[in-house]
Amino acid sequence: MNTSITEKVRKQLLKSQQGELDAVLMYKALADKVKDAKLKGIFLQLAKDEGKHAAIIRKITGEVLMPKKSKASVITFIYQILGLKVILKLISNGEFEAAKSYISIVELFPEVEEIRQDEIKHGETIKKYLSQL
Repeated sequence: MNTSITEKVRKQLLKSQQGELDAVLMYKALADKVKDAKLKGIFLQLAKDEGKHAAIIRKITGEVLMPKKSKASVITFIYQILGLKVILKLISNGEFEAAKSYISIVELFPEVEEIRQDEIKHGETIKKYLSQL
């Protein structure tokens, strides 16, 4: 990891890296649950993107993290209880929040701008799908 960054930035990067890894499992789990082929495809593409994001951040941190299943378990449980619309709203909001969290990191690591833009696209993609329900 770049040794000139602060401990606060290091923790933020590691948190983001973990979040991206966890999102891969979450999107794959949701793809397995949904019946709609279009949404399944969206979730699988988002999983692929999140994996790419984790790899970009890993190059910065130099840390190898393992994905945790807890996010996927919670989201699929909420999906089963509260339904698709609730989950899609949560996911869309989460993607937009992730994009905001990357703003300060982009100043230090311009390669993170690609991730930030993807998170905005993810939020918009889910929001668009939700509007069609």
